[in-house]
Amino acid sequence: MDNGDEDEPLEVWAQRRAKRLRPVGQLKVVTIGHEDAPAHLQQHLPRLVSRWDGVQWIPQTIAENYAAAQRILHGIVVDGVMRDMMPAAAPRKAPGRHRRP
Repeated sequence: MDNGDEDEPLEVWAQRRAKRLRPVGQLKVVTIGHEDAPAHLQQHLPRLVSRWDGVQWIPQTIAENYAAAQRILHGIVVDGVMRDMMPAAAPRKAPGRHRRP
């Protein structure tokens, strides 16, 4: 079977694969004790904040409730100022011809 991918350089394949992977350092919040319940309905329950290290989710901290978890997740400091956690992702594709710049 000749599918043409055999001639693709390893660097090109690695770059294409890296675009699909979850970025290292991404945060995830899970409700402790009630994983199946919608998070916004169980606001009083504690949350586990985990960080992706490229292989697995590593527990970082426990937030006392939904609001505290959202402040950690979005990088909001106590005074309401957002700090830069990760650079913004680049747009995946250019706008189409039907869109005006």
